[in-house]
Parts: sequence; structure tokens; C-alpha cells
Amino acid sequence: MERLQLYRLFLIIIFLHFSGAGGYAQNRQTAFPLSAVRLSESPFKAAEQTDLRYMLSLDPNRLLAPFLKEAGLEPKAKSYGNWENTGLDGHIGGHYLSALSNMYAATGDTEVRRRLNYMIDELERCQQRQNGYIGGIPGGNALWKDIAAGKIEAGGFSLNGKWVPWYNLHKLFAGLADAYRIAGVVKAKSMLTGLSNWCLKLVSGLNDVQMQRMLRCEHGGMNEVLAEVAVITGDDRYLQLAKKFSDQMILNPLLQQRDSLTGLHANTQIPKVIGFMRIAALTGNKDWEAAAGFFWQTVVKNRTVSFGGNSVREHFNPVHDFSSMLESREGPETCNSYNMLKLSKLLFLQHLSVTYMDYYERTVYNHILSSQNPEGGFVYFTPIRPGHYRVYSKAQEDFWCCVGSGLENHGKYGELIYTHRGDDLYINLFIPSVLTWKEKGIRLTQETRFPYEETTRFILETKQPERFRLYIRKPGWVRGNMLRLSVNGKMQQVTADSSSYVFIERLWAPGDEVAVRLPMSTEAEQLPDHSSWVSFIHGPVVLAATLDTADITGFYADGSRSGHIASGALLPLQDAPVFVAPVRALKQAIEPVKGQPMQFRIAGTVYPGHYRQLRLVPFYTIHNSRYIVYWPFTSREGLRQKQEQLAIREAASASLERQTIDHVLPGEQQPEADHQFRGQATESGIHNERHWRHATGWFSYDLRNEKKGAKKLRVMYWGADKGRRFDIRVNNVLLAAVVLDGAAGERFTEVDYDLPLSIRTEQPPVLNVKFEAQAGSVAGGIFDLRLMK
Repeated sequence: MERLQLYRLFLIIIFLHFSGAGGYAQNRQTAFPLSAVRLSESPFKAAEQTDLRYMLSLDPNRLLAPFLKEAGLEPKAKSYGNWENTGLDGHIGGHYLSALSNMYAATGDTEVRRRLNYMIDELERCQQRQNGYIGGIPGGNALWKDIAAGKIEAGGFSLNGKWVPWYNLHKLFAGLADAYRIAGVVKAKSMLTGLSNWCLKLVSGLNDVQMQRMLRCEHGGMNEVLAEVAVITGDDRYLQLAKKFSDQMILNPLLQQRDSLTGLHANTQIPKVIGFMRIAALTGNKDWEAAAGFFWQTVVKNRTVSFGGNSVREHFNPVHDFSSMLESREGPETCNSYNMLKLSKLLFLQHLSVTYMDYYERTVYNHILSSQNPEGGFVYFTPIRPGHYRVYSKAQEDFWCCVGSGLENHGKYGELIYTHRGDDLYINLFIPSVLTWKEKGIRLTQETRFPYEETTRFILETKQPERFRLYIRKPGWVRGNMLRLSVNGKMQQVTADSSSYVFIERLWAPGDEVAVRLPMSTEAEQLPDHSSWVSFIHGPVVLAATLDTADITGFYADGSRSGHIASGALLPLQDAPVFVAPVRALKQAIEPVKGQPMQFRIAGTVYPGHYRQLRLVPFYTIHNSRYIVYWPFTSREGLRQKQEQLAIREAASASLERQTIDHVLPGEQQPEADHQFRGQATESGIHNERHWRHATGWFSYDLRNEKKGAKKLRVMYWGADKGRRFDIRVNNVLLAAVVLDGAAGERFTEVDYDLPLSIRTEQPPVLNVKFEAQAGSVAGGIFDLRLMK
């Protein structure tokens, strides 16, 4: 058996070598192991240490409880709450393995290693009782038995009534892979292989139609991690399994270079595309590689805001209209950027291009670094709505997806600061750090206060003189030929190559110093839809201004199901500061404050006038405050009209919010999960850029009525739907027998239904609203559902 595996590994290596894939392409870069880089004092080092304290405050036994319970073992502690005991049980445990692996490699902390070993040992006990399987999914064994038998009912976030079980399990797959690859825990490899074999057997009887039906449900990066298992084991069966776990519904449009992303749940799609790219790199499949590249291009260029994030309420908004993101409290999700960085890393390593690294740098500085409070706690949504704020997690209470990815994010800042191609060394990011290249006997120290200074310095230590090329990235934000470079104090004549890197080739001696000047300028960057909203960027750093802390409901979440949403009062958009200037003049509307690096004052005309006192600073430094990243702008003549338009829109929105007790957006993942969606024979989709749900059976939601003021239910339909008959029941009481006849035509229409007298009198704290199809018909589609005062 061992010989067979070695033979398979030999064949894969030979194939990769001659195909030019998987590390042998002409421009292929190699990342240094995370353990080769140590951060020096900087905001990144501070964030790393904050993350370390947060992860060490967690109780491994509480994270392990779901796994032990499902394996029939006695948990050693009570499971954590929040998302960890409402159906996504165990997902943080998988993230925790990856986070510990990153942090151990990045710091060498012995307590982190001890915890990682303990987690692995306990999970091994679970695996030994379950024939290779490990999982914390409630009722997982029965679920997988049905899946193996071909009994599959899948929606966007539900598989056979369970909340995204493959997504959940992917975190454990990835955690075991990282424990082996990054932290060197040998035992994790055999556990990962056992889990992969269980997976292989589970789906072996499913045909392509059944697999694709199952993949309708969010499944994380299962294709990516199985491709990684193929590399780790040298077994091609896992690479074939990775292809089997690749969703054709998202892949096929991308193969045609077609953007069909509007309305889709963003973080469901990004991990799939990471998998497409990983498989392409291993197999030399240029079509899949092009599909991944096209996805990256359209998301970054057409759907991404200045700090690197994308999505509103977790979904891709229309490329021609960012108004929903500007108005929402639920802006770009941190998990999206976590995964876009993974995709960017793969693309950069395969195709050396400054474009990928420019995005990577922008996102790391501005979204990732800003997504952790310096006192601890991770951010789910980063609103771009002027005057709103972010909410942070509490270590013992909140276990969202963005807590899991957040635990990982701040332990791996060193992953792409440096790379190499053969003997040549590449410097990609300007972050204080020390690289130890053991194989070459080279130690490189980067000293910088960037972005507070426009320079960085590199000190080379070698055992003996070494000849190689030192490549330094020329960022897209450095204009023309303004980058300056000196060696041992002597200016060098350098020009950027086709990849936008400058290089020096010489016989390097111990103690050689390289100094680089990186001039930054300030730019005004509009939203991708070219609407009249602008963000200011200095070099790679997004600038923002603090406003105040008025009317804020909790900077820290309370552990409730929707605690990750900043639910405090909204600042009316018409009250936000407006720059009165044409777009071409906006970058002159702010100017640096003398003697205070990375601080800018307003030099242009802003309305109302009292906002002229605001100072713009790096967005990543702003916490525990309302803020403004995107600023509206208009001409002097258009100011009054713009204010009136915003006021009318805001008045309608505020009036609706005051009347609304609870609100569900059918077909959108998180709102449905937050409202305990249940159903049979039900589907969801997108029409006219709005989500819907319907059923030939039934579906229901639990709406909250804690303040006991419910009087009616408001339901949105598509006016042209016809021939649909269904009942609406509230707490099993018939509310209405509905017949949709298409009479309202091609538009959305809303209908208010008065709640039954018994419910209006009793005012129960939870109202179960059920839509049930009559015989031979369809319930819905339902586009919006509100419980109203």
C-alpha cells in the first residue's frame, strides 16, 4: 500500500513538472512557510498579539463538546452558545485548528502548540469511534446515512434540514490540513486521510445529478481542501473527488466569461472559485484557471469597495447600483475578504502580477486590519453607510463565521510579505518583519514605519556572499518612475519589469542595506457604479473620519442570534457631510496636516459647514465610533436637489422601519437562518434582483414580537405571478387563503393582512408564519415579509 501511494505521488509530480502546473509554471512564485517570517513592531504585530490573547481565552473543551457528543463520548465542558449550539455546532472548532496552526507557525508560542496537540488528540478519540468520520453537526450520523442513500433535499443553506453541514465540515477538513501543513502535526495527516476516505465512500454511490443537487447547499471550500488532500497524500482519488465537489452552476457561466453573480450569496461562491483555481493549478486546466481569473476580475473591479470588501447583507449587489450597500447597516462581510485574499494569493503565486498584490495589500490594510478591535473582538459587517458603525464579538458569547475566519486572519500576516522563485527573492509588502531563508542561509530584516513614512529599509545577513536577484514590488499607487532605490547608500538605476517589480542582481555581502522610497499620493475613488460617492485613499491606505458615539446600541455583541448586526439608530443620509465640488477636483478637497503623518484636514467646500473640523485618518485606526468612509459629492447647483432626494428616500425608509417589528428577506441565507426557516418541497431564487422563496409543500419563519405590538403581516409578491393558491397561517391559525391571479402585472406589490383578533389580543413573543400550498399548486413566491405595528 505504501509503495502504491509513493508511485501515485511520483506520477503526480512528473505530471505537474511537464504540464507547467502546480509550481513549475514560468512565473510561479513559492511562498515561504509562515514559520520563516516574524513580524516586528507595527499595527500588524499588535493585531497578531490581540488575536493570540483572544484565542487563548477560549476553552478548547467547550469547542470540542459538539464533536464528543456526536461521537457518543462525554463532553468535558458545556458547548459554547450562539452559532455553536443552534445548528452550526463545531464550525469554530475547525477554524480554531487553522488559527492555532497559523499562530504557532507565526510566533512559536508553546501554549498555542499545546492546545493544538490537545485538540488533535481529542478529535482522534472521536474519529476512532466513527469509522473515519469526525463532526459536530447535530444528528450528523443520520444525515450522512440519508445522503449516502441518495436522499437529498438541498436549498441555499439547508441540506436535509441541517444548516450547511458540508460548510461546517469543511472547516474541520481545512483545520486538519493546516495542522499538518503549517504546524507540522504529523498525526493530523492520518486523521485527514481517514476523514477524506469516509467522504470518498459516502458519495461514491451518488451520480452527477445527485452531487450537483447536494451542492446547491453552501459547502465552503470542499473542492479546494480535497485538492489539497491529493497533494498531501499523493493520491489522485482525492483530486477526482475535488472535481466531483465542484459546483457546475457557478462554474459554467464563469467558463463563458459571464458575470451571473448579482443576488448570489457572496461567501458561498468565493470558496468554490478558490477550489477551481487550486484544481486548475494541479491539473493544468487553463479553462478553469481562466474562470477563476475572470471571477476575481469582475468581483474586484466591479463589486468591491475601496477597503477591499464586497456584498450587502452577504449577497452580491448589482454592479450598476450600490445604493443598497450605501443604505444598509449590513455592509461587506469579513469572511468574503478572507476568502478573496486566499484566491488572490493563488492567482499571484501562479501569475506574478502586481495587480493581485495591489488588491491583497489594500484589503489586508483596510478591511482585515480594521476588522479586529485593538481590545479584542471581530467584525462581521463593515457598513459603508455614512455615520454608521461596526459591532465586535465577545470571546465567550459570539461564534459567527467571521469569528472563525477572524481567528485565522490576524495570525497569517506574514504569508506573502516575501516569496521566491528559485534563488531569487521577492519583496511584496512593506511590513516590518524578519525573513529567515534557511535553505539559502539568508536573513533579511525589513525596517519601516510605512505608511507613516514613505520609506522602507532592508538589511541582508548571509553566511557568505550570495549572487541572486532581489525583486521589489512597485505598487500601482506609486506614480510613474518615482520609486527610488539605493544599495549601501548609493542610488541605483532601476526600471520595473513587465510584472511591475524592480530588481537588483549582484553578489550580496553580509550587512548589505537596501533603501526604498515609496512616494504616496492622495486619490478620490468613486464607487464601481460611478455614482456620486467618493472615498479617499492615500497610497494603499483608505482614509475615514470619526463622527460620534450617539444613539449606539452596543459596540460589542450580546450573544443573540443577530447580535452581529449594528442595530442602533441610522444617521439620516441627508445629514451626512457632502463635498460640493466636481469629481475631478475632489482629491484636492483634503490636504495633509503638517507634522502629523496620515492625518488630513478638509480643504474643500463641505456642507454642512461644521463638518470642516473633521480629520481623515487611516480607517484601520478607527474603532468604537460612528465613521464615514464614503462621502457624497455634488455641484453647488445640485446640492439642494440632492439633499431633497436623500431626505425623501430616508423619510420613507425611516417610516417603514418605525412600523416594522421584524423583517425576513425570503431566499437570503442569514435572514432565513435568523428566523428559523423550515420547509418541505421548497425552492428559492432571484427575480428582478430580489430574492424569493416558494414551495409546492410549505415553508415557515419564526418572527419576533418581544414588545408585543404586532397588528398585521405585510407580504411582497411579484404582480404577474398567477395560478398560485396557498394558505398563510400564523401560529397555526388561518390568516388568509391567497390566490395570485397576475392582475397586478410586471411589478412588485405588497399586501397587508390583519392578524387574527386572538393573536392581536394575546401578543405571543414569537409568531410562526407558514406558507402552505394548496393541493396541486404553489405557495409564493414571497419576496419580502414584515411583521408590522
